[in-house]
Amino acid sequence: VQLQASGGGLVQPGGSLRLSCVFSGDTFRNGAVGWFRQAPGKEREFVAAFRWNGYYADSVKGRFTISRDNAKNTVYLQMNSLKPEDTAVYYCTAGNGIIMSTMTKGSAYSYWGQGTQVTVSS
Repeated sequence: VQLQASGGGLVQPGGSLRLSCVFSGDTFRNGAVGWFRQAPGKEREFVAAFRWNGYYADSVKGRFTISRDNAKNTVYLQMNSLKPEDTAVYYCTAGNGIIMSTMTKGSAYSYWGQGTQVTVSS
């Protein structure tokens, strides 16, 4: 199984970016795909996940949208109204057998991409 994330970059506050993650080796149809992030000096935190619907951290709700294209085995994270506090390395992740109560926990996911840097700064 491989996950390949892309789409990070430098953007001004209020701007938008779309992250993509292509996964291969498993479709994760019975699991979940998602995004976590880690800022310098901070612990990794849940951002969003997609199982039958999108689920979001409170800090990004209303600004970020997660979606999945099954035909392309790709999960997207559309990030709008970006803030400096969104600056972090973003990691895509996937796993099978993930239930609602564990969806926000990194330990529930078996596979991780390499990370893509998002920097929000003027």
